[in-house]
Amino acid sequence: MLLAWYRREKRDLPWRRSRDPYAIWLSEVMLQQTRVETVIPYWSRFLGAFPTVHALAEAPLDLVLAQWSGLGYYRRARLLHRGAQSIVAEHGGRLPPSSEGLRSIPGIGPYTAGAVASIAFGEEVPLVDGNVARVLARIRAMDLDVKSTAGVARSWALAAELAKGEDPGAWNQALMELGATVCTPRAPACDRCPVAHLCEARRQGRTDSLPVVGKKAPPKAWYRAAIVAERGTKLLLGRRRPELPFGGLWEPPGVDLAARGSHLPKSLFGTSFTDLRKVGRVEHVLTHRRMTVTVWKATVPGRGARVGSVVGTDYDRLELVDLRGAGLASLGISTLARKILALAHEAVC
Repeated sequence: MLLAWYRREKRDLPWRRSRDPYAIWLSEVMLQQTRVETVIPYWSRFLGAFPTVHALAEAPLDLVLAQWSGLGYYRRARLLHRGAQSIVAEHGGRLPPSSEGLRSIPGIGPYTAGAVASIAFGEEVPLVDGNVARVLARIRAMDLDVKSTAGVARSWALAAELAKGEDPGAWNQALMELGATVCTPRAPACDRCPVAHLCEARRQGRTDSLPVVGKKAPPKAWYRAAIVAERGTKLLLGRRRPELPFGGLWEPPGVDLAARGSHLPKSLFGTSFTDLRKVGRVEHVLTHRRMTVTVWKATVPGRGARVGSVVGTDYDRLELVDLRGAGLASLGISTLARKILALAHEAVC
């Protein structure tokens, strides 16, 4: 019933037309915490830039992050790049054809391994994402918090019982599709569900209260100041250290502040900026943090190559980037950095 429904009703998504393990791997990484509609153009562009695992492994990380720019959760891109290098170095450029082998690749966890192994290689292995966990919790009326240790274990055990037969990849995708389009978090369309007659939550009248999910902690406040500093046609940018949030991305250099409205430190990056002036604030919400960034405009003094020191800062490089030609397009720039640059640009227009 579920497979017949899936084959009849599934959305026509570009990665579903491919059996290339690399293309499927890329789609599964991009789809983590990101809407399908957002992923489609990124997936196509990324494959165009890096059509094979070898191409991705050999590309500079800056270029990989530039192609990922705007998609968010940039740790995914860094791990994807590292994983491709591992696949080339240790597996001859071919993804291992089993979930166990895939788990040996940096950045590939149980969900991604299950997705690639079942869809690309037909292995009878389960996968559990938020959509699958919700479907299983409702069908079995599971009272465990689906994000708790016990709830996660139970969801995976249930999924393993079901991922059998001649096309486990289609089965896993059917569960995900059902959760994404019918068994939605709010107001599930039970009248269109192909397995409604098997759903214990529906029988008990509990579809609105299941799955059980613990309360999310509110995002913590994070205050920063950022300086949009120029020298002629060049813009000062810093590359964030890889272990930090937004690691490996370029941005107008900044510093953390103790609280909203804190004063900008007098000494920044060993540079005495001129024409320093505040132009406004930018708000940006991450999964666990709500950022407030005070934006300053300034001029980088002098004509020499030296633009400041990275010692004791969030950055491993500071560079003046020429905005003519390729400019920012060749670098990984976050959505937050683009907001900061847009605000600074509006302030002088």
